[in-house]
Amino acid sequence: MSPPSSSALVLGAGVFGVVSALELRRRGWSVTLLDPGPVPHPDASSTDASKLIRMDYGSDAFMTDLAARAMAGWEAWQRSWPETLFHRDGFLRLRSEPLAPGSFEGDSWRLLKQRGVPLEAVDAEALRRRFPAWSPELFPHGYFNPAAGWAESGRTVARLVGEARAAGVVVEEGARVTRLRGDAGRVDGVEDASGAVRHADAVVLAAGAWTPLLLPELSEALTPVGQPVLHFRPEDPEPFRAERFPTWGADISRTGWYGFPLHPDGTVKVGHHGLGWRLRPGEGARVPDAHVERCRAFLRGAIPGLAEAPLERSRVCFYCDSFDGYFWVGAHPERKDLFVVSGGSGHGFKFAPVLGALAADAVEGTPNPLLEPFRWREPAGRAVEDARYEGE
Repeated sequence: MSPPSSSALVLGAGVFGVVSALELRRRGWSVTLLDPGPVPHPDASSTDASKLIRMDYGSDAFMTDLAARAMAGWEAWQRSWPETLFHRDGFLRLRSEPLAPGSFEGDSWRLLKQRGVPLEAVDAEALRRRFPAWSPELFPHGYFNPAAGWAESGRTVARLVGEARAAGVVVEEGARVTRLRGDAGRVDGVEDASGAVRHADAVVLAAGAWTPLLLPELSEALTPVGQPVLHFRPEDPEPFRAERFPTWGADISRTGWYGFPLHPDGTVKVGHHGLGWRLRPGEGARVPDAHVERCRAFLRGAIPGLAEAPLERSRVCFYCDSFDGYFWVGAHPERKDLFVVSGGSGHGFKFAPVLGALAADAVEGTPNPLLEPFRWREPAGRAVEDARYEGE
């Protein structure tokens, strides 16, 4: 463990940054968390009303096991919080074809069953009886995972920032970092837009989609991508309450559609996970009208009671996609005392309870086999789009 006199600057107060700052502070570091603000930042991927908390990762046993560790962390967090921010309402995974071996859904079923997760098979009749908002003829195969759910993501980030402040982390909103300070072999601080310079023993870059802007050598490995999110307000909210309409993925590796039950504000969130749009964060973006119509076309067939509901709001969620879908947690190989904690790739939020320890181990140089898949690595071309990239 590093001595208490060690200091760290953490850049970015999204979920990756705040859990890194919190864990380093708990280990005795003097930590300053910098963000342009407000916190939660409206463009950050960890903002918005909700994120999926699930363990389904196809045949990827490593990510399945890591998600199970994170799930235990969510439950521990919720027991310690005075308000409910993690809702264990279950996850409905639907498919147009059987859960065959080799399919993402079929392999997820197999691995989770091996772990003892009490999955429940769902066919057209079960869908009609238990989840009546759905058109059963479109998705007659699937399963329900009662151990999954969703978190109120923006409120979770706000709570974690509050815990960081209470633990002694200095949180500076309004600090827009423009460049890293130091020489070619070492980073010893940062400079912000006002010209102010801050120094530290370690700099942790956890800026999400802004990461490759501050560290251009990662521009081939990490890509800022915009993904659309829509919130509809159904006239009749009853069919969309969690007991009859839990979080869901509708053949997502083929269609890209996923969503949530009725939120406390009376809206239903529908997201789409696909290639998205390559965007430069901070320049502003809006969801195209054509995407809204595309979503309504999907809803008319799959969830007809939501198809003509008024669109309450929409936003572009900024992902930071890594070339292979795995996170980026580790030391810069050529610039001493610089560490990157990024590459959420549209599915990182659920891992918040375990990411802080991984980041702190990377900063302190503590051996941890769980860090191996997330180490600094050379891109080998973007991976084939698959369900590992599922949106939250």
